[in-house]
Amino acid sequence: MLKTIGKIFLTGLLTVLPIIVTLYFTVWMLTVLERFFGKQVLFVIPDEWYRTGMGLLVAIAVVFAIGLLMHGYVFRRLFGWMEWVMLEIPLVRSVYSAMRDLLGMFADDKQTAMQVVAVSLPGSVRLLGFVTRTEFEDLPGIAGADEVAVYLPMSYQVGGYTVFVPKSAVAPVDMSREDAMKFILTAGLKNASPAIEPPGEPAHSTKIGRAGRRPS
Repeated sequence: MLKTIGKIFLTGLLTVLPIIVTLYFTVWMLTVLERFFGKQVLFVIPDEWYRTGMGLLVAIAVVFAIGLLMHGYVFRRLFGWMEWVMLEIPLVRSVYSAMRDLLGMFADDKQTAMQVVAVSLPGSVRLLGFVTRTEFEDLPGIAGADEVAVYLPMSYQVGGYTVFVPKSAVAPVDMSREDAMKFILTAGLKNASPAIEPPGEPAHSTKIGRAGRRPS
């Protein structure tokens, strides 16, 4: 009886907990935006005119306006100059460049970077990861000419390892970055479409090229 009750409770917990965490994060993010932009709104209107949600509306409008302006040549040049200044500041450069590169690589699934691959280790062990670099001319001594850099995320936490492995130990996996990351973060509990192919020469070529992709 207690065992059955425990299973029912666990099922309910596993069902409700992801929803609660997602809602909490969403509410937290919206609250941060509302507070920040709400303070800017209060600079231009009297306090008694302010209504909850105005800050969030301003945030949405600002983001949309920036998206439109980024299509213009002058604004892109100004943004490029501002970005150059930020990249000249040591601490700001580290944080900004890391966030920009990470979000950029996952935002556009058509980019050649962050290709999903299976890395073979001794003992028939394979790890799922993402190719981050295939060329190292600007970093001499880091990796060999026949090696690639692969990021291996860790399950159930934010973190991972960057390893340098021979191209022969890497096999592309026909899986989107989003599905691959979900699969890794949940330790394989999330269903993923295709199976991981071992490295080698299958019927269709899967060699890693210069840009970390299959040759056409």
